[in-house]
Amino acid sequence: MKICILSDSHDHIPLLDYAVAEAKTRGAEAVVHCGDVVAPSTLKCLIKHHLPTHVIHGNNTGDLFTLGQLASNPDNPIHYYGMDAGIELGGKKIFLVHYPHYARAMAATGDWDLVCCGHSHSVKLQEIPNIRGGTTMLINPGTVGGVGGAPATYTMADLDTMSFEFFDIPKSIEHQS
Repeated sequence: MKICILSDSHDHIPLLDYAVAEAKTRGAEAVVHCGDVVAPSTLKCLIKHHLPTHVIHGNNTGDLFTLGQLASNPDNPIHYYGMDAGIELGGKKIFLVHYPHYARAMAATGDWDLVCCGHSHSVKLQEIPNIRGGTTMLINPGTVGGVGGAPATYTMADLDTMSFEFFDIPKSIEHQS
C-alpha cells in the first residue's frame, strides 16, 4: 500500500490540493496529515480525491469544533483524531503526532512500524533504535505549505517495502497560494 504523508499545510490550499492530486497519480491509497492544517475549510479541497485522509491538529489548531464537524460528515473521507493518532494502514501500525521530540519517543517504544511527525518544516527520515531491539522508521515530510521559506514538500511511502520518496512541489504552484 502506498500513502501520501504530509504536514504543516497552514491554509495553503493550492499546495495541499496539488500534493494529494499528484500523490494519487503516484498510487497513493490514503493520506496522513501530521498537523497544522489551521482552518478546517482547508481540508475540503481533499474530498474530491476520494482518499481516506487521517488528520491530527498540531500546535496551530484553528477551529477544532468545525474540524470535528467536518470529519463527522459520513459523505467525506476525512478522519480527525485530535492531537495524535495510532492507525493501521496496509498492515502497518502507524503513529501520527505533530512534534518531533514526541515522535522520537514513540518510535523508541517499538510499538509502531512507522511514526510520522511535522512541526519543524524540515524533511527528515530516520531509523530510531527501539527498546525491543529493532528499529522504527520516523519520518517528517516537511511542510506541504512551504512555510517559513522552506520548500513545499510531501512524501510517498510504500508500506509494503517501507521505502520513502520525497517530492518538492513546483514553485509555480507555490506562488498560487
